Amino acid sequence: MKLAFGSGGGGGAMVTPRFARQVVLGRWFMVFSAVMILSASGATFIFGMYSKVLKTSLGYDQRTLNTLAFFKDLGYNVGILAGLINEVTPPWVGLSIGAALNLFGYLMIYLAVDGRTARPPVWLMCIYICVGANSQSFTNTCALVTCVKNFPESRGITLGLLKSFTGLSGAIFAQLYLAIYGDNAKSLVLLIAWLPVTVSILFGHAVRIMPHPRNSSTSTATTNSAFYRFLYISIALAGFLLVMIVVQQRINFSHAAYAVSGAAVLLLLFLPLTVVVKQEYMILNELEESLQEPPTLTIEEPAALQMVEQEQQNATVEKDAELPQQQLASSSSSLRSCLKHMFTPPPRGEDYTILQALVSVDMLLLFMATICGAGGTLTAIDNMGQIGQSLGYPAKTINTFVSLISIWNYAGRIVSGFTSEILLSRYKFPRTLMVTMVLLLSCVGHLLIAFGVPQSLYLASVLVGFCFGALWPLVYAIISEIFGLKYYSTLYNFGTVASPIGAYLLNVRVSGYFYDVEAAKQHGGTLAGVDKTCMGVECFKKSFLIVTGVTVLGMVVSLVLVWRTRKFYKGDIYARFRDNASAKVLPAGISIASEGQPRKEA
Repeated sequence: MKLAFGSGGGGGAMVTPRFARQVVLGRWFMVFSAVMILSASGATFIFGMYSKVLKTSLGYDQRTLNTLAFFKDLGYNVGILAGLINEVTPPWVGLSIGAALNLFGYLMIYLAVDGRTARPPVWLMCIYICVGANSQSFTNTCALVTCVKNFPESRGITLGLLKSFTGLSGAIFAQLYLAIYGDNAKSLVLLIAWLPVTVSILFGHAVRIMPHPRNSSTSTATTNSAFYRFLYISIALAGFLLVMIVVQQRINFSHAAYAVSGAAVLLLLFLPLTVVVKQEYMILNELEESLQEPPTLTIEEPAALQMVEQEQQNATVEKDAELPQQQLASSSSSLRSCLKHMFTPPPRGEDYTILQALVSVDMLLLFMATICGAGGTLTAIDNMGQIGQSLGYPAKTINTFVSLISIWNYAGRIVSGFTSEILLSRYKFPRTLMVTMVLLLSCVGHLLIAFGVPQSLYLASVLVGFCFGALWPLVYAIISEIFGLKYYSTLYNFGTVASPIGAYLLNVRVSGYFYDVEAAKQHGGTLAGVDKTCMGVECFKKSFLIVTGVTVLGMVVSLVLVWRTRKFYKGDIYARFRDNASAKVLPAGISIASEGQPRKEA
């Protein structure tokens, strides 16, 4: 069976099984698969929607709940193992491991919350939520790192787009669980257990390394235009989710109405398939046009070719003669060489080894700034439910705040990813300076929470969600630009470790502690056997004043990184990925072009 397919006056083609196979095996279906996987990988962002169920059904106080939130963040962000596995195995292996971890961790949480198992001790619940959240480090590493390696010249746009769908996933989960289960927070945990596993099984096979051919006629501009079409669809999805969240707050939806909204969300999620088909159709047309053109033959001077072949033969003979001595010396000097080169890194932008990157001053500064920035915003996100409750907001409004954080999280990722790429390519505006600006903006949200300005939680949730989302595409892009892509799977996950460290210090040790102290004052000096809820501005005031101070410290650290990398970002940091940089120069003025054909240089 064949179906006609065409566009305007550009001719037509027949959609055959061969073309369908091209679509499924193509680079753009790989991008679509990564979008789908990441759209189901943001369960950690909706912790506030089911944290109250954990607190009431298991009898936790606020500090214990914040401890669970810390282990959730720890599992989500500590993905060094995921990175190392992805360095040596295909992405589908990591996705399969992630699916298994997700199913085990969240299913055990659901069984405990629903009373189907004996109440587990706190340490075991911490393990469950850490294991379940750690699955998302495998998902993010395999899907996102693979796409960055496939589109190195558009990494800012790629990171912004893919991370934006991760940010939207919380709101997507909220709509789907209402459509499937109704308003039941326990069932939300069950949905988190099985939905990401299903998506990974359906689309995991398509995620793989597919480097863009150097000699392709498809330009970076054409590639970016396709990403912009993905962006427009994601904006439509975000707008629909925003409208649904607001409308559902004001109108009591029936289960059928929730089902309709859930179906609309799925339709928008699958809409990028139209972009995939269009891009593959363009590639098919380019291939057909190239086959119609007569081939161009390049005749080399025989003397030059003979000289190249003779030099290659001489080099091979010398290498074979030196090989035994090299093998004997390599085993004794490998450790010494490793330690020596660890502290002599290559220039910024080249491929660092893992050890070279980890001991780099640039990585230390970026790591410290991320601890301060991500720790503060994550503290606000994880406590948004309790913050709203302490300030006297209605329960339905609090759920709206938590859902809207996903929208602002999405907006931050999109804006920082696309804007930083545009500013960098056109004006050489460094991404490191954008990190400083994001941290400055987040301080406003923290101060609004600290002082409990009436009705300010709306704006605070916008700022906190936006800044948390905006930070990560910048951090991940900076790591790839300064330290290279060779070991990006591991270095990417090292950057994420900053988040749980900041969350533990600011959320567990600061926010949870001061909340319980204030709650004890309100309940006669003890929390034993009483309601553990704290009411009033003082519940989080001291905590978020400290959070604001730590974020200001992160701004100062990021400014030091801006100063250190100012010359690097003034240059052309993507030159090595362009076609004219892919030619390899040989002796006697002979060069090998990107397609591997020798030619004489002018």
